Amino acid sequence: MKNYHCPGQSRINLKAELHQCPVCGYQVEIFSDELMVRCPGCNREVYGKKNPSCIDWCKAAEKCLGQDRYRELKRGTSA
Repeated sequence: MKNYHCPGQSRINLKAELHQCPVCGYQVEIFSDELMVRCPGCNREVYGKKNPSCIDWCKAAEKCLGQDRYRELKRGTSA
């Protein structure tokens, strides 16, 4: 999924935010197109804030993402 690009999203407008790892306190950079990253300090999952996503409004989201990924994102988890 690393090379996947949603046709409805512009890569020009990506934003990065720092989030503190809840386990070790490391400052982790998470881009606006990422749901989760692994902390370089302790390897735990760090989640960014949930913004409205195409899965919330786009009729083609399930077809575009695939059933499994769509269901994961609807649950609010990331692989």
